[in-house]
Amino acid sequence: MQGISGFAFSMVAMSFWVWGLEPQLAAVLAVVGSLTGQLTAVGTARRRLDLHDLWPFLAGAGVGVPIGVAVLPLLGAEVFKLILGGVLAVWCPVMLFSRRLPHTTVGGRWADALAGAGGGFMGGLGGFTGVVPTLWCTLRGLDKDRQRAIVQNFNLATLAFTLAGYVASGAVSGRVLTLAPLLTAVVVPAAWLGTRLYRGMSAEVFRRFVLGLLSLAGLAMLASALPRLLG
Repeated sequence: MQGISGFAFSMVAMSFWVWGLEPQLAAVLAVVGSLTGQLTAVGTARRRLDLHDLWPFLAGAGVGVPIGVAVLPLLGAEVFKLILGGVLAVWCPVMLFSRRLPHTTVGGRWADALAGAGGGFMGGLGGFTGVVPTLWCTLRGLDKDRQRAIVQNFNLATLAFTLAGYVASGAVSGRVLTLAPLLTAVVVPAAWLGTRLYRGMSAEVFRRFVLGLLSLAGLAMLASALPRLLG
């Protein structure tokens, strides 16, 4: 899925791992897996880089990531999943089934930076770097190649920054070092396959895939968080 959309590993993985792993371990593994997928895509597919498009997102991420890393040990994982899952489960289907996507140019580079800050903050909480930038690029009405370039390059830089933050905060434990090679062995071939599938997708199929994936991820997070919060 990450190979096709340019993100989404963390959301899908966390929806499973949350049932058996403590939040901080799951978050670090999600970032490791996401970063591995991004590095695999760098080596297996041509990647467009436009710093004019990218820099506001990265500037925002520079503010958001440290906050997310600091908040992770303090914020209950279920509360975070409930908020994120609710946003995705409501907003993405509205966009998916609307006949015409609502495009906007409001805010300019400042709005791009805010989207980057949101992506950085959520990346620090568990590697969810691509959610806010992807939704924002969709609202901007960007074509699939430009959107993918922004999201992929943003994710690569932001995930690396997040992992460095985890190392500095002491979140990378011996258990992470044990599980990381196994995770890498699974992610690399899967990400390679995803990059191949992406090439044959039309813009409309790509849009529907990304929004549908986000919708399912939101429902999965709600299904995971609600029973624990209510029980």
